[in-house]
Amino acid sequence: MRGFGVKLKGLGGCGGHWARPGAPLGCPEPPPPPVVAVPAPGGPEPLPPLLGPCVRPSSCPLCLFWPPSGPPRSPAKVTMSTQQLLLCLSLWAACVGAKPTEKKERVHHEAQLSDKVHDDAQSFDYDHDAFLGADEAKTFDQLTPEESKERLGVIVDKIDTDKDGLVTEGELRAWIKKAQKKYVYESVERQWQEFDLNQDGFISWDEYRNVTYGTYLDDPDPDDGFNYKQMMMRDERRFKKADRDGDLTATKEEFTAFLHPEEYDYMKDIVVQETMEDIDKNGDGFIDLEEYIGDMYSHDGDTDEPEWVKTEREQFVEFRDKNRDGKMDKEETKDWILPSDYDHAEAEARHLVYESDQNKDGKLTKEEIVEKYDLFVGSQATDFGEALVRHDEF
Repeated sequence: MRGFGVKLKGLGGCGGHWARPGAPLGCPEPPPPPVVAVPAPGGPEPLPPLLGPCVRPSSCPLCLFWPPSGPPRSPAKVTMSTQQLLLCLSLWAACVGAKPTEKKERVHHEAQLSDKVHDDAQSFDYDHDAFLGADEAKTFDQLTPEESKERLGVIVDKIDTDKDGLVTEGELRAWIKKAQKKYVYESVERQWQEFDLNQDGFISWDEYRNVTYGTYLDDPDPDDGFNYKQMMMRDERRFKKADRDGDLTATKEEFTAFLHPEEYDYMKDIVVQETMEDIDKNGDGFIDLEEYIGDMYSHDGDTDEPEWVKTEREQFVEFRDKNRDGKMDKEETKDWILPSDYDHAEAEARHLVYESDQNKDGKLTKEEIVEKYDLFVGSQATDFGEALVRHDEF
């Protein structure tokens, strides 16, 4: 079947998205139609603001059609078959028409490193899953000990960020955290060239605004129902928060913080602020019980609530509203959506040092690490094993 050209308009989010930066976090409302097929003669036009990476691509109707990085932002026509278009529209219709029965998840938890029991006396299965990821655990078996030792030495130089010849727990923790966020960095890499219009290695606010809001800037009063002015103001606020030196120009790390604020400690206040703005319907600066429930569940005239909704009401009263004043303030909201979880990366870094620190000085030399190559080759300190195979990238 031959495809046909379409322009993409009216894209919305789903409950699983960090909606593209200007849109509400978690997209509390059902998504508007994801695609409108219109004739596409002539050249392409700039697209309206689009979605950012989805945190639940396996259950998101948009991500069943588009990859996790979201639909293409570049001003180009997208070709799809009639069957694909009908599938996408039917998924949207099901999403809008169905009454929500599952809780929307706004809480950001630290991911487990493995679902296996950690018992090194029995096997290194947990370590291999934790260090490599289950899908990459086979990498270790593909390397000879000589190759592993040689290439691990290259990795150690990268972990030792202060170049003092010693690897600390902090440096190991940072490296493991970075490896855990590999999908985040890959997402930013895919989008970087699109926004760095002048190819100077930075992304200015003007570049981001022009790429993302080009259609709105040309037509400030569109009829698609989106408040682009509010979105742009929200984006600018988050961009300035991510821009640590205040020059309105983002480095790659700052741009990563802008797109994925939940991953950075200094961005957590903006995550809380945006979440409260989404849920606080009466604008009093707090989240009361009905706003809390309303963000997760729509009654649609029914008087019977699912059990999980009743449980959430109890959770709000007993645990969320700590001062028992009937509403959540900023700190209570932060405790809810950004809980202080067990730091798995810190625990793993401590484990690596304990197992490898021969002189017990609390730091590791390259020799100490290489001596325990069988442990480190399987750890996330090796960037899921890929760095050992492609060490020239370091």
